[in-house]
Amino acid sequence: MRPSLRALAALLSYPTAEMQAALPEMQAVLAADPALAPALPGLRTLVAHLAGGELLDLEEEHVALFDRTRSLSLNLFEHVHGDSRERGPAMVELNGIYAAAGLDPAAGELPDYLPMLLEYAAVEPARGAELLANAAPVLDLLHGRLAARNAPQAAVLHAALLVAGQPTGQVPAQPEPEQTPEQLDAAWAEAPVVFGPGADPAADCGVDALAAKLRAARRNPNPMPAPRPVIRHVAASGSQG
Repeated sequence: MRPSLRALAALLSYPTAEMQAALPEMQAVLAADPALAPALPGLRTLVAHLAGGELLDLEEEHVALFDRTRSLSLNLFEHVHGDSRERGPAMVELNGIYAAAGLDPAAGELPDYLPMLLEYAAVEPARGAELLANAAPVLDLLHGRLAARNAPQAAVLHAALLVAGQPTGQVPAQPEPEQTPEQLDAAWAEAPVVFGPGADPAADCGVDALAAKLRAARRNPNPMPAPRPVIRHVAASGSQG
């Protein structure tokens, strides 16, 4: 168990009053992990930001950043799998990995939600670090985009890259595609991705198979296909915002 990764997951999840109350404990846990030392100043800034903000304002900020800005989506396969038909089997694989570790994504979460992957890495540090390393191009891209916005949440992506043993700044800066109101309307109307029961029963649920899919990000870390539904995420603990 690596509790610092659970703290990272909470810091990147939808804000709740319970999360705010736990911030002092999270900061202590993060400070106790020497591997995260380079990211600690930024993490302290994020903790202070979350502790000092009104909950409603923090909720609106989270939705604006991660739900309504698709180029900042915390669903990793959104940046890797351009076709929803490819994402379904990948979701099944990731669900299988979580189930093997005794984890179950909370209602409303897709299994490729980064805070859920960080929760997995907290329980299975070695395998979790491997998956984070294979997702490094996407993590680096998100880190750069958040940093360009001066968003304190960039510190969590920095920390995730440290866990993965990967540096920041390896993915060239890329402009963020803008969505028109018409595109956002189309995203809401599009059918959701299907995964879990009823999806491809032949999907391999091994870490190696998922890692191979995440390596696709090294070839094209920013395909950014047609918009998909805005999804309101919940905290990794399962509490609702």
